[in-house]
Amino acid sequence: MREHLILKLQGPMQAWGRESFEGLRPSELFPGRSALLGLLGACLGVDRNDQNRQQALAGSVSFAVRVDKQGQKMTDYHTVKNAREDYRGLKSHDNLQTWREYWQDACYSVAVWNNADAVVLLAEIAQAVKQPIYTPVLGRRSCPLARPLFETLLSAESALSALAQVGRNQGSVYSEENSAGAIPLKKRDVPIIHQPRQFASRTLFMTAGESHVPE
Repeated sequence: MREHLILKLQGPMQAWGRESFEGLRPSELFPGRSALLGLLGACLGVDRNDQNRQQALAGSVSFAVRVDKQGQKMTDYHTVKNAREDYRGLKSHDNLQTWREYWQDACYSVAVWNNADAVVLLAEIAQAVKQPIYTPVLGRRSCPLARPLFETLLSAESALSALAQVGRNQGSVYSEENSAGAIPLKKRDVPIIHQPRQFASRTLFMTAGESHVPE
């Protein structure tokens, strides 16, 4: 048996970024590894310049995410001044049009567990989630939580078994742990700690459910 921390991510809007090209900021179907590490890091009070603590956290935990409710996608239109010069030949003083995607009324259940050589232990993370040092948000600062992150601590043989003990067990699960019948997927959402804004790829495993299609 293994201990799992269960989090609930619920709010009026959420935004879980994937690969973007300055103008279009799409939102992934579920929070990826980089987003979840950032969420826990905020609760723990890890500074964005503290690479050692970021690496310690990243090496200590694994995740599985269940889509309880996908919600509806919305797109917010912005203009940005002082765009990067290397984007489509624009100069630094030019304005740039951007489209930023959000999920409305989405809800996710997240299972967190410690890896074998964990430095940051689950009990410490659970306490930080209950009493966060920095304010946690659901992907962007404009996306506040509608309820506390902490749901429960429980023991289970696997992440799938842990999530099955909490709420509806109908949504698709995206897990870093393989299971029978799961479909492997490649995602580029592993932060390269010493290279800001750079990401590596990982394999995760999807177990299909009934509520993974947007409403």
